[in-house]
Amino acid sequence: MTTRVQPLPALSERFATVKPSVVRELLALTQRPGVISFAGGLPAPEFFDLEGALAAVQEVLTSPSVLQYSPTEGNAELRARIAERYASLGLATDPEQIVITTGSQQGISLLASTLVDPGDVVLVERPSYLAALQCFTLAGAQLIGVPGSVEAVDLEALADLAERHRPKAFYTVPNFHNPTGRTLPPENRAGIVELADRYGFRVIEDDPYRELSYGSPAPPSLAIGAEPGRVVSTGSFSKILAPGLRLGWIRTDPSIKPAVVIAKQAADLHTSTLDQAAAARYLASGRLDQAVERSRAGYAERRDAMLAALPEALPEGSSWNRPAGGMFIWATLPEGTDTAGLLGAAIDHDVAFVPGAPFFPGDAPANTMRLSFVTYPPEQIAEGARRLGEVLRRRT
Repeated sequence: MTTRVQPLPALSERFATVKPSVVRELLALTQRPGVISFAGGLPAPEFFDLEGALAAVQEVLTSPSVLQYSPTEGNAELRARIAERYASLGLATDPEQIVITTGSQQGISLLASTLVDPGDVVLVERPSYLAALQCFTLAGAQLIGVPGSVEAVDLEALADLAERHRPKAFYTVPNFHNPTGRTLPPENRAGIVELADRYGFRVIEDDPYRELSYGSPAPPSLAIGAEPGRVVSTGSFSKILAPGLRLGWIRTDPSIKPAVVIAKQAADLHTSTLDQAAAARYLASGRLDQAVERSRAGYAERRDAMLAALPEALPEGSSWNRPAGGMFIWATLPEGTDTAGLLGAAIDHDVAFVPGAPFFPGDAPANTMRLSFVTYPPEQIAEGARRLGEVLRRRT
């Protein structure tokens, strides 16, 4: 008797609503020699402190413990160093509040899994960080975008949405926003926290770019002055030390830390013991601030190079911002322009960008794009902008 083989079970229904990351897909397409890619937020490798990183790794490798399993919460010295950096910004932090993650991306994923039940509403900025949209969608959240201007979140809209939908959380990148480069002013931050208090939602403050300021320091954290647990912050060493280490953290409080630790255990037990120990040793060396300052100076020059090139590259009627830090410029092209439709021609012309539409939950304008300015020196930025201008003149 022949037994009929049953079909394989279907994938989780959640995956039907999760969009792939256009940034990650572009990364493979733009690796070929000669392509100038303004698509990924890739730190410039020439600003990595290779000598300091190598010394730190060699020092910690004298102990076999760095090759062993380690606590889920993370390396105690590294957590203490992160807490010290928060304290230097005016936000008193106990090392026990810090949970080390495998990049701040994992931090967002852990918060999504611990705070969100399927069907819960999560409010996000419109536009918002693409990978965060993936995390919340995968957790089963209903995402609703909060509109705003080039300078701030629309507090009236946030209040209206909170009143109507009673969200679990509002996700924001307040400093040098990805993708727009926007930095929220202090009064806007205070308004967000006031609304969170009024309507009972948490604020997830994703803050990986804070130290990449090219002028005045970024405004204080939303958590300063807020009740404990109202604002949960994530951070990362990816933009200021090395993205390959995949080291980030969550600044928790007792109301969520146990759940975050359990979620972390389920995800990967703990972040790399060796990488954490090396990072702790590197911070103890005092070299990080000097390395960050070198990156700031170089990136500010590259931002200015791109801003100088855009008037010639983008068609008449376009607009763009001047970010005070971070990695990105957000451009809006004339109505009727479809930047996604232009991407293939741009790649064929050895230049790349990220269309803006994937950064929006729900309906999205077709005429926006994100341009990263940190990866290349000014002369290559100028050449990439020239190539982009040629494509736009031919196709628009």
